[in-house]
Amino acid sequence: MKAYLVDSIIGVFAFDENGNVVAYALAPKDLHENVEYLLKLEEGGETPQIKEVISKLKESGFKEVVVETEALAKHVSANGLDATIEPAHKYALELRTNLVDYAIKYKFIDTKEKFTEFMRTALIELTRRKLRKAAEKRDLLAVQAIRAIDDIDKTINLFVARLREWYSLHFPELDDLVREHPDYVKIVAQLGHRDNITKEALVKLGFSEGKAERIVEAAKKSIGADLSDFDIAKIQTLASIIAELYRLRNELTEYIENVMKEVAPNITALVGPLLGARLLSLAGSLEDLARLPASTIQVLGAEKALFRALRTGGKPPKHGVIFQFPAIHRSPRWQRGKIARALAAKLAIAAKVDYFTGRFIGDKLKEELEKRIEEIKKLYAKPPARKREERPRGKPRRKRGRRRKK
Repeated sequence: MKAYLVDSIIGVFAFDENGNVVAYALAPKDLHENVEYLLKLEEGGETPQIKEVISKLKESGFKEVVVETEALAKHVSANGLDATIEPAHKYALELRTNLVDYAIKYKFIDTKEKFTEFMRTALIELTRRKLRKAAEKRDLLAVQAIRAIDDIDKTINLFVARLREWYSLHFPELDDLVREHPDYVKIVAQLGHRDNITKEALVKLGFSEGKAERIVEAAKKSIGADLSDFDIAKIQTLASIIAELYRLRNELTEYIENVMKEVAPNITALVGPLLGARLLSLAGSLEDLARLPASTIQVLGAEKALFRALRTGGKPPKHGVIFQFPAIHRSPRWQRGKIARALAAKLAIAAKVDYFTGRFIGDKLKEELEKRIEEIKKLYAKPPARKREERPRGKPRRKRGRRRKK
């Protein structure tokens, strides 16, 4: 005999091959208990309702049970019955299509209106619980914050390029005199018209006296067009928005530092909060990073180059986003791969300790890494000699130079 098992918001039902309900167990009618029941179903746990229905089927002589998920199949098999997985089978569709009728017929609820309201409230609460559970994963907050910083950087670069081009119509010399974007934005946002640029005002903004004098001199001799206050006001509006984006970026940076010290102290001790958060972002979460081998951590962020190397047979990348680590990008080219490998090995340990135990061993890991970096710098102080290409046997050596005229 074969039975079809279906779980739902109103309970667990079993149908025979003719579509008759042969066993059922209603879900809790209390809202909070019902939400707990639904969460357990989603996680693949065995609820009392599932256990009760399987027990009834076993007592009724059913040997095979058709279910929709692998989790349900495991529960059925654990109780000594044969399980067959058939997602969205016909009786599952039958129950869910006529859920209101079954809810009223089996006295889960009185009326259609009450059922609709109950279902709406339960699903809203279920969503809230899931969001709350996700918010408890503080590492995801750091991931979202670092992605926000990346978006802000892209926006700032676009806006600053436009600002420089726009303001250069009025004061083109400033573009070469002030190369740092935040300083340029500060001058435009707070001073605006080049006639307002004075030595006192620039010193007040944080410029040195020498730099301020050069800017003021250039402003006096500028070949830029004279713009009206109306035109300058619009340029200053854009500059003020960019200045606000810089302020927001700084706030997010401080926020990431606090969150990363809390959720991943060992990773933060090794590579700092921003690079640590970027690694979490690329992996997906702290849990995902903790399950990655060191070789994968080493090339996180260089996936395109890695797959291109695999496809074409070229050299694979030696490092991904960890290239931002000072000891790597400041080292000679031939040492970078070795330092990246050493760093990735320590990061793999740090991520596992952060996720599984929460103990702080960052100082120890950092000390060991620094020792290994010093060893690499001593052992590989000079670049390796280039390998000479081997000539196939029997192939004559290629002669160089011009042929003599006879």
